[in-house]
Amino acid sequence: MPRPIHACIDLAALRHNYRLAQRRATEKFPEAKAWAVVKANAYGHGLLRAARALRDFADGFALLDLNEAVILREAGIKQPILLLEGFFEMADLAICATHALTLAIHRPEQLQMLRQVALPARWPLYLKFNSGMNRLGLTPAQLPAVRRELAALAAAGRLGPVTLMTHFAEADAVGGDPACVAWQIERFRQSIADWPEAANWPVSLANSAAVLRFPQVAHAWVRPGIMLYGGSPFADQDAASLGLRPVMSLHSRVLSVQEIGVGERVGYGGAFVARRPTRVGVVACGYADGYPRHAPGGTPIVVAGQRTRTLGRVSMDMLAADLSDLPMTGVDSPVLLWGEGLPADDVATAAGTISYELFCALARRVPVREV
Repeated sequence: MPRPIHACIDLAALRHNYRLAQRRATEKFPEAKAWAVVKANAYGHGLLRAARALRDFADGFALLDLNEAVILREAGIKQPILLLEGFFEMADLAICATHALTLAIHRPEQLQMLRQVALPARWPLYLKFNSGMNRLGLTPAQLPAVRRELAALAAAGRLGPVTLMTHFAEADAVGGDPACVAWQIERFRQSIADWPEAANWPVSLANSAAVLRFPQVAHAWVRPGIMLYGGSPFADQDAASLGLRPVMSLHSRVLSVQEIGVGERVGYGGAFVARRPTRVGVVACGYADGYPRHAPGGTPIVVAGQRTRTLGRVSMDMLAADLSDLPMTGVDSPVLLWGEGLPADDVATAAGTISYELFCALARRVPVREV
């Protein structure tokens, strides 16, 4: 018998969430399209699994890793593929050209490499602007060099379609005040104010939070990520209220039950001390499976369809659940760690993190079933 833990991936829910992103994007911009962001192994859900589920209607796929882009092409994905961090060295460009990849440009040196490489390619580019996130992105001081490089590429017949992009830092702010994106939009507009050609290029601004709360900034392309997988980008609004469906559910079973008295402890360090006679269910799931080790006692968990709490520290392969008020539960009772019936956002909040981390941390040793 295999160890009693597995993850379920609901492909219909993934498709539902993508279609929701498309609908939101086209509310203000009827021709808007949506990149399906499948970086980080599709947020832990499986790159090829997600791509195959979406291949018949996704407008394009966006990710970071060149090797993963090649995997998608070799799997028969025909839609545009956007490398969100672009390329890293000239040797990458032959592969990018062969597989017709769209490149994000976030520093002038990348354009210099495009001009210097001896490839007969017309490069579709996303020019990424730093509008206040202060991670990647072109600054106003760099734009004269960028414009010269683009002109040189165009003169050589090697410049493909250009799209302008930036990334919002505060679109998920509590309360949803439009001001949390307006300041970056203004900086973005100021950056291109003296660039006549740029006024006619498509624009891509919206991440999941902006797609859901600010469809007025959708423009030509949106880039939904966490919402595709059923996680809320907001601390003050749950996924269900946004119309999202959970894609990943993590399941296990109770391995054993311990009956302990007042004053007895549970787990490493004795972090939980019983204040009453307590039934402790030992569950086959730990941090080696991807459950957050830092999740404190009291994190929500569902046993046999009833919500309860964890007890003490998470171990490598096991954690403890409070069965004191669930007398009908026992060995082999089903356990839901997160998913349909227990939002991953609730578990993440209790653990002081976000659902992105839970999904991405799912361990390779956990079997995955598609439903």
